[in-house]
Amino acid sequence: MELGKLKPAVKKVTRRRVGRGIGSGLGKTSGKGHKGQKARSGGGVRRGFEGGQTPLYRRLPKRGFKNIHANNYTEVTLTMLNKSEAKEVTAETLLAEGIIGKINDGIVILGTGTIEKAVTVKAKRFTKAAAEKIEAAGGKIEVV
Repeated sequence: MELGKLKPAVKKVTRRRVGRGIGSGLGKTSGKGHKGQKARSGGGVRRGFEGGQTPLYRRLPKRGFKNIHANNYTEVTLTMLNKSEAKEVTAETLLAEGIIGKINDGIVILGTGTIEKAVTVKAKRFTKAAAEKIEAAGGKIEVV
């Protein structure tokens, strides 16, 4: 490294000075061309605008169905239960320990991974595999 070969970390970009004479290359119309909506002050159109024609997002049919009565459960695996220090694991203890982000409509215990300790787990739902693995490890399950 030599003192004469140092360069700034970020390339400096000079701002565009428009309307400063024909010699600048951006004089007169300031790079906006002649007349029209895009040449005006505050001119331009919003995203998706098609010149007054019904835009594509309104021409296409609506698809799918959103069930407003569906429950949104937070999924908890057995591997995540291993990280918990509590003897009685509930949604609140998992939230307090930072293992889950939020409870939503309750937690569902999935059978992914293995559990090494005997714990009492209270949750809204359990998969069959999770229930079998918890009870095989000497723990208990309680449906809340």
